[in-house]
Amino acid sequence: MIKLAVSGCQGRMGQRITALALKDKVFKISALLENKNRPDVPLMSSNIPVNFDDSALKGSKVLIEFTTPDATMEHLKSCQKYGVNMVIGTTGLSKAQIAQIKKASSKIAIVFSSNMSVGVNLVFSLIAKAAKVTGKNYSMRLVETHHIHKVDAPSGTAKTMAEIAEQSSKSKVKKIDSIREGEVIGDHTITFESDVDLISIRHNAKTRDIFAEGSLVAAKFLGSKKKGLFNMQDVLGL
Repeated sequence: MIKLAVSGCQGRMGQRITALALKDKVFKISALLENKNRPDVPLMSSNIPVNFDDSALKGSKVLIEFTTPDATMEHLKSCQKYGVNMVIGTTGLSKAQIAQIKKASSKIAIVFSSNMSVGVNLVFSLIAKAAKVTGKNYSMRLVETHHIHKVDAPSGTAKTMAEIAEQSSKSKVKKIDSIREGEVIGDHTITFESDVDLISIRHNAKTRDIFAEGSLVAAKFLGSKKKGLFNMQDVLGL
């Protein structure tokens, strides 16, 4: 059994991760964390105490983190202190903050990915193959759409898609369009266009459960790990 902590437990992602983990016999929820400055946070959630102090992490095996960059960095320090592995799905991190995550992986095991969805990570693999074949003979463009509450743009997933495409094709993505409307969970499309055809690879998220489920797959992967930096491609063996 994996003792699992969930950060941002009252957020939309945190609630779904908690709900799905409670149905999975592999996990035991050992800690639920929240921001003490949130006035609407209950003292109990799913009959489990909600904690505002990182000391609650002590004894946990894995923390799943979908919060803000600043909160993630604070929890990163605490996880190193208490020897807790991390699944990090937080987006909008700076280069300096990503460097801190890489450094921390010498002490604890971390799965760090811009998108925890199994389907999206399959798309990443398809993009790498398509970009390698099309190379500089095709122009590449990206369009990503999310809900109006999403702060960072382009999305972390779009940035990863662009990086993979550029590395595989040895050419630049011409443009990334970011659209914020309604309550769209996540829609990403990359196109490869030549004078004679257009290839499109698209992923549409129907529910946030795809990210919650993927993060739990990553947490299981970390159950036997002691240290190192991994992504979802490693988790899924792609």
